[in-house]
Amino acid sequence: MASVTADYKLFTPLKLGDDLELKNRIVFGPLSRGRANADRVPSENNEIYYEQRAGAGLIISEATGISEQGYGWYNAAACYNDAHVKGWKRVTERVHKKGGKIFMQMWHMGRQSHSSFNPKGEIVSASALRLERGHTRDANYQSQDYETPRALETDEIPGVVESYRHGAELALKAGFDGVEIHGANGYLVDQFLQSVTNKRTDKYGGSFENRARLLMEIVEAVKTAVPAHRIGVRLAPNGAFAGMGSEDNYEMFKYTMERLSTFLLKAQFALEQWTWWDSDACTSRTRTWLNASRTTGP
Repeated sequence: MASVTADYKLFTPLKLGDDLELKNRIVFGPLSRGRANADRVPSENNEIYYEQRAGAGLIISEATGISEQGYGWYNAAACYNDAHVKGWKRVTERVHKKGGKIFMQMWHMGRQSHSSFNPKGEIVSASALRLERGHTRDANYQSQDYETPRALETDEIPGVVESYRHGAELALKAGFDGVEIHGANGYLVDQFLQSVTNKRTDKYGGSFENRARLLMEIVEAVKTAVPAHRIGVRLAPNGAFAGMGSEDNYEMFKYTMERLSTFLLKAQFALEQWTWWDSDACTSRTRTWLNASRTTGP
């Protein structure tokens, strides 16, 4: 094994910017566990889970709620108050003791949430379009049909953007080495990006520029709290999970990736497909636009 690993860069250190070095080039991707306490604070089970996986150079945490509005997964962890920060601090300390690094994945579920999690008894999205297929779980872990979301008002969106900035700020306070913005799998950012879920007529709907506006505003805001080389963005141009998959995805995600390249981010993750509910409409072209976008970035 020694002779094999010596020839592979996978097991060599990697620098992200001037002040962040990974001990190897293995990235452990985000997996939602549902092991937090009822108050959405990471439990000891979360601590053990991440400590066991700290052999990877970089861990991307499970999807983590960055606001009460965006929360909607039974026993998922969150990071929008001091109690959450303290809980995550115990996790990051264990990872760091093993020589690993960890980014927090920032999550707003949008229409995939359930109103029982929200004190206002509502869920929000880009447009008032219900997810027709499948089901969700409510705050009592009972199976429920998806609900019709309320379309966010234009003047509410800055508050959503601020929740990402605040979440990023708290992530660093909790000891995370960086953050990943969850823009995939049919959650809120994806709901704005894709034409199948975004029927808005304001500055956040219609054109590629408008549909990408929320994500770009989030990145700009997060950059005020976290250096660009410690920010990642996750996209899923080919996934049909949660009712996604738009006819113009190739052009839309090519545009989005090119725009993201101008921010000099060091981590852009693109999921090619899920293993169920997949769409292969633009699979053959995915690598083409990924390669094209790299020519405009760092």
